Amino acid sequence: MADELPSSVAADIAAEAPLHGETLAARSLRQAIDVRPEEVAALGWSWLYIFALLSSYYIMRPIRDQMGIAGGVNNLQWLFTGTLAGMLLLNLPYAWLVRTLPRIRFISITYRFFAANILVFALALHLATGAQAVWLGRLFFIWTSVYNLFVVSVFWAMIVDVFNSEQGKRLFGFIAAGATIGAIFGSGVTASLAEHVAPTYLLLGAAVLLEVAVLGVRHLSRISDALRADPRTRTAGDRPVGGGVLAGITHAFGSRYLVNVSVFMLLFSITSTLLYFQQASIVNASFHTRGAQTEFFATIDLAVNVLTLGVQLFLTGRIVRWLGVGITLALLPGVSVIGFGALAMLPTLSAVVPFQVLRRAGNFAVARPTREVLFTVVPREDRYKAKNFIDTVIYRTGDQVGAWSYALLTALGWGMTRTAVMAVPLSAIWLLVGLWLGHRQEVLAASEAEPEARTR
Repeated sequence: MADELPSSVAADIAAEAPLHGETLAARSLRQAIDVRPEEVAALGWSWLYIFALLSSYYIMRPIRDQMGIAGGVNNLQWLFTGTLAGMLLLNLPYAWLVRTLPRIRFISITYRFFAANILVFALALHLATGAQAVWLGRLFFIWTSVYNLFVVSVFWAMIVDVFNSEQGKRLFGFIAAGATIGAIFGSGVTASLAEHVAPTYLLLGAAVLLEVAVLGVRHLSRISDALRADPRTRTAGDRPVGGGVLAGITHAFGSRYLVNVSVFMLLFSITSTLLYFQQASIVNASFHTRGAQTEFFATIDLAVNVLTLGVQLFLTGRIVRWLGVGITLALLPGVSVIGFGALAMLPTLSAVVPFQVLRRAGNFAVARPTREVLFTVVPREDRYKAKNFIDTVIYRTGDQVGAWSYALLTALGWGMTRTAVMAVPLSAIWLLVGLWLGHRQEVLAASEAEPEARTR
């Protein structure tokens, strides 16, 4: 044609083009959530990726919790200390991999390293005597606690590298639903088989699932740059991130924004650990066999994930857009203020179970996806290094503060009531930090969006 179409008409045609040949599944997905046609494939691979990771972890989580109790509730604080040491040991070699290798390679190496560890534990548990099993269980508790935070942090680092802030607000909750489905699958497998199948065989399945996660990494990495309209905002995932090995540490403490993210994570972790210890003490007094304890923990996991799923599928994205990042981040601390207050008045199984279920479901369904949005506005190096440091070392430092505080308060004879009372003001401070972070994220996202908007 001699005459060119008006730019507005051409843009409309280009926007509609991806709809032709769209599958029924893709159309159904677009009706359920606010997803663009060009985002569907990336969303699908993100789902497979996180489904495999969480299935793997939740197969092992009840085994870990039972082994932690078998090693003595009074020794749990030492296990949390070992977990922090493990996090510190892994951060530097991981930072070197991020600095040196392309994204697809350093993530694949990380997951295969953990898969090899699982196979070693499976063999060791199969050969261990009764006394050896107790010490091996303690080591497994530490390793699993490292594994959980590390592999999930790497997942979300890649996701915030692939999707921008606006996409994150729409899609992160739905992506997190893939994690919930994986957790339901994993905890369901263990809940149904724990009394009949040796832990060794469950661990073998967990290792296989990590290789499925690697498959998701490879496909997601190949299609990631197609999501960015402005070439300047593309992440160049086929090139090493570069930077310094210690950048994750120095940047986490050198930016006011990242310092507050660290404080937010620290307070979440401290209060989570205080609640975990209270739950462990109550469960230890209420259930007297290993199988019953493992089944209880798996059932709690199953209840949390079923409750979480509906919110993630249909509400999380809408909640973030309706309330904004700050108020959404403040929801979980608000629940914690109320929950710890209730636990102070009634420190029993009937109080701790609903609080734990609501708090964990609120974290997975709303707080965690929203917290990941915070990292969409930081430089790429910080998404992999500072984020990993905050998600692992800072988080486990909070575990340490919570674990040893609980041990100290128990030694002083405070009991669960006073411990719960102490957690109330901590939760209130946590709420205020969330409000500040939400406001700052919105400011940074707006300034980041301006250059891309001018190119359209």
